[in-house]
Amino acid sequence: MAIYNEKAIHLAVLSIGVGAMFIASFASYAHPDFANAQPNNRTSMQPQRIPSTQEVQNTTANNYTGLEEKNKALVLEGFNTLFNLRDYAAAERYWSPNYIQHSAHIEPGREGLFNLVKSSPPTLKYEPGTIVADGDFVIVHGKFSGRGQPVNWIAADILYIKDGVMVEHWDVIQDEASQEQSKSGLPMFGDKFPNNSSRTN
Repeated sequence: MAIYNEKAIHLAVLSIGVGAMFIASFASYAHPDFANAQPNNRTSMQPQRIPSTQEVQNTTANNYTGLEEKNKALVLEGFNTLFNLRDYAAAERYWSPNYIQHSAHIEPGREGLFNLVKSSPPTLKYEPGTIVADGDFVIVHGKFSGRGQPVNWIAADILYIKDGVMVEHWDVIQDEASQEQSKSGLPMFGDKFPNNSSRTN
């Protein structure tokens, strides 16, 4: 008597926004005559429970959030190491040797950035403010003071992170306005104007 197996394949397609995850579970069903076969020839695979769409989305969101928090920490640590600690050897691990620079104020590459800091006065200080991340991109709003110039810089630095290092950079920079210059009546960074007067409400 012929012995054969029938196999059923259950396929579910779950939409997760950025793509689709295909999850297949397999169940092996034996013909009744399969009971006459030798025990060591029997195969069994139990059907696997298919995760719900919400479970897949939650897992994806958790992984995504973990990556973003890691990238934000990398940028903050890198900026502090370079601009405040002036530890150039340690700072190399945060910036790719093939770093791409889009800023109009900085020479190309990682070397251009490091040389800018080396040529700055020892009073240079960087203060981070709001920082946000979206996947591999991080934007940090901060202030550069002690540059040896009449005004501080308020900058939004945009970094692209890949393989645990900063690989590309854009920025938007403005001179910090005094209270007299501010049409909004509010500081551009923090709760004080550069002359240390308190925020006016």
